[in-house]
Amino acid sequence: MLRLALACLLTLAATTASAQDRRISHCIAIANADPGIEFIQRASWKAPLPDEFTVRLTYIDHSMFLLQTSGGLNAITDYNGFIGAVTKVPDIVTMNNAHGTHWTALPNTDIPHVLEGWRQEGLPADHNLDLGEMLVRNVTTDIRDRFDAITRVKDGNSIFVFEAGGLCIGHLGHLHHEPNDQQYAALGRLDVVMAAVDGGLTVDTPTMIRIVKRLKSSIVLPMHWFSRGSLEVFLAGVSDDFAIDRAKETSLEVSLRTLPSRPTVVVLEPRFLTMDN
Repeated sequence: MLRLALACLLTLAATTASAQDRRISHCIAIANADPGIEFIQRASWKAPLPDEFTVRLTYIDHSMFLLQTSGGLNAITDYNGFIGAVTKVPDIVTMNNAHGTHWTALPNTDIPHVLEGWRQEGLPADHNLDLGEMLVRNVTTDIRDRFDAITRVKDGNSIFVFEAGGLCIGHLGHLHHEPNDQQYAALGRLDVVMAAVDGGLTVDTPTMIRIVKRLKSSIVLPMHWFSRGSLEVFLAGVSDDFAIDRAKETSLEVSLRTLPSRPTVVVLEPRFLTMDN
């Protein structure tokens, strides 16, 4: 029955792809499939990746992560213009503009793909960037008005999903409300999710705990924490359902074969990129 349902989903995906002339997310098509599981590997952002199905994630600062594929693609999330004392120019940057620390009005002009997560010319941001080795797409959510905490700015934030090496990696951005059923469905399966745990500037801690529990990702990477206080509250709140790995590292390597057997929160330490780390 599961194989039949999966076949139907893939057939529907292929039909939709033909109609829209865009690659369809495999994260959505196989949202109910279980990945293989073993362990997580860690390494420097400069080291070569072991095989073509491995992705490296490096926590730079705030909500910025560097995602690297074995083929040499580099993507940076919530890019604010400064990643460290390096000359690296990423292939892709994503940005959200709820606050100035999540975007820049003057991205490096050498960056080939700059994906803005807010409304463009009155329409929701709609990205489906297919670079072969990586597909980057977005699901929009609303944000609070900067001057009125009750009013929502529609489609002011994007959850960006990076599909590479058979993995589905989601960055929740500056999330201000729990996704609705339609948005959860649009995200599909997320093997790894980067989640803000500041406790209030985005969503409050109980809401973020509810979100990560519903997503059921194999790995949760906390971000957007400004003190150990909010981070520790989040960790305590998920400890019954998730293993806690205080990695004391800034990077990890992950593949479908090496996902943890129990859903795990991996605490990476933010560090700007240098030629030495």
